[in-house]
Amino acid sequence: MKTPPRKRLLIIDDDRLFCDSAMEFLSILPVEIHLANSGKKGLEICTEKKMDIVLLDQKLPDTRGTDIYQSILSINEHTKIIFITAFPDLKSAVQALKEGVCDYISKPFEPEELALVVNKTIKTIDLERVARIHEYTYTIQTSDSALVGSSPAMIELRNLIERASATQAPVFITGETGTGKNMVAKAIHYGNSSADNPFIIVNCAAIPENLIEAELFGVEKGAFTGAFQTKKGLFELAEGGTLFLDEIGELPTQIQSKFLGVLDERKFKKVGGNKMIDVDVRIIAATNIDIERALKEKTFRSDVYFRLNIIPIHIPPLRERKRDVPELTDHFISQFSRKIPLRISDNETERLKAYDWPGNIRELSNIIERSVILRNSEEIFPASLIECSPPTEKFSPVSEGPFSPVSLRNMEAAHIRNTLSSVSGNYSQAAKRLGISRSTLMRKIHVYRI
Repeated sequence: MKTPPRKRLLIIDDDRLFCDSAMEFLSILPVEIHLANSGKKGLEICTEKKMDIVLLDQKLPDTRGTDIYQSILSINEHTKIIFITAFPDLKSAVQALKEGVCDYISKPFEPEELALVVNKTIKTIDLERVARIHEYTYTIQTSDSALVGSSPAMIELRNLIERASATQAPVFITGETGTGKNMVAKAIHYGNSSADNPFIIVNCAAIPENLIEAELFGVEKGAFTGAFQTKKGLFELAEGGTLFLDEIGELPTQIQSKFLGVLDERKFKKVGGNKMIDVDVRIIAATNIDIERALKEKTFRSDVYFRLNIIPIHIPPLRERKRDVPELTDHFISQFSRKIPLRISDNETERLKAYDWPGNIRELSNIIERSVILRNSEEIFPASLIECSPPTEKFSPVSEGPFSPVSLRNMEAAHIRNTLSSVSGNYSQAAKRLGISRSTLMRKIHVYRI
């Protein structure tokens, strides 16, 4: 797990003895310490470098802490200010807390107390950073890019989403990779009366087969070696809301059987448990595999399919609705331009429409974002990036004619692509044909960015 970066901490205080003592006790924390002996110097440092935490004394040679804290926050609203105050200033400190100051500590205090307050502030910063990342990710992921377009196919898709949102019935979403199945599932959940309840996504292809049952249904303490405590599964965590099972075609058949019981009875047992647990969860499932083929080959149970397929929604690939490409292009330009007015010519848009988009909306989004980042002016040229993209390599184990050197890495990546294509993207079948474990295949897919 990546260690969080060290925080910048500024001490604004003219008491040299206090500063030396504070530096000694705070050195055990993940902070980079800076010093300022006046309010003016403190503001200069805050302007030059982004400060995460400021220890601000109330009585400074040139000002008071209550007079400059708002200036510090105007430089960086995320800076956490901790007032160092004497008892007579407690009222001012409390008022400052109401206006954005993070905390205060009253003199005299023990050094350990200061370290405790700073450590708590560091944890607050880390939690807020995660929350901001989640908020950004949520904004991007719940954008309506999967629903942009005025083609007949998109009008029908929006109608189906509206109908599905009005019920609690299971939904089965099919479509190629990159068509926006996740976003359609989100649109259904957040258009439903249970929108304020949990929306939990699980990628069935990303969880090892020996762990997926425990992830879905939970584990009782002592169920197996290492099960030191009872753990809730995703069904319990999604109670009252929606559980979105992405890539459900990769769910092992033995788990499909237990899953069917949940669909029929709304009850299940934890791994190693005896008690039946009632659950009220809406199920939305999605897959990019050829479901008809999977049913014939019995890699996907027909009873599970028919139980899930109450509301079937198929998302058409982008090549079948090219008239939506200009609208999607404008949508992504607006999303990635950060309010900078960017242009794209009609000729460039026509070149985008002429492309088949094997990666669908996800590929278009990627191309537009790259063109926005790499632009040299207010006009972007995404079609040129398509032409620069390396073609998919075709690998044949037997070749004739002059020898052409190909790296082993590229040969393996191409062989995996071809194998996946031959089984309609079914990871389990591809792993069997390649003679490797499913987890090894998933790792190689990630490494080679297949």
